[in-house]
Amino acid sequence: MPRRNDINKILIIGSGPIIIGQACEFDYSGTQACKALRSLDYEIVLVNSNPATIMTDPGTADVTYIEPLNLKVLTEIIETERPDALLPNLGGQTGLNLSSELAKAGVLEKYGVKVIGVNIDAIERGEDRTAFKETMNRLGIEMPKNQTVNSVEDAEKVKNLVTLL
Repeated sequence: MPRRNDINKILIIGSGPIIIGQACEFDYSGTQACKALRSLDYEIVLVNSNPATIMTDPGTADVTYIEPLNLKVLTEIIETERPDALLPNLGGQTGLNLSSELAKAGVLEKYGVKVIGVNIDAIERGEDRTAFKETMNRLGIEMPKNQTVNSVEDAEKVKNLVTLL
């Protein structure tokens, strides 16, 4: 990746507490990304709520925040640090969902933070099961029969329909 001259400081959101199937691979990839980006002379601001990861080692980022991963705290960090860019896909679903929240709340636009490495719209289409299904259908990608449910009652109705088939 060639160095972008319009970006000097990059915010990276870690994956937070260990969640089965989410934390360790993002901790490793996030640590490697910090090393690679720092070698290109980017300033790295890292936020992670889990101090027991290699990612929060003092030498990994220029500035490390060990804080709760939520909209309020991330907004305060962005306001203080003024990063040029946010690289959200190194924190698993935690980082992706927080990035989407920051965009929806207008925080990224307010502080002029560019999202790099992923498109916010793609995050939302990947996380919203109905939007994901619509995207797959539009692209002609075959999927197993499925139905999105939002309550136990909806799940019972779908279950009864499936058993009738």
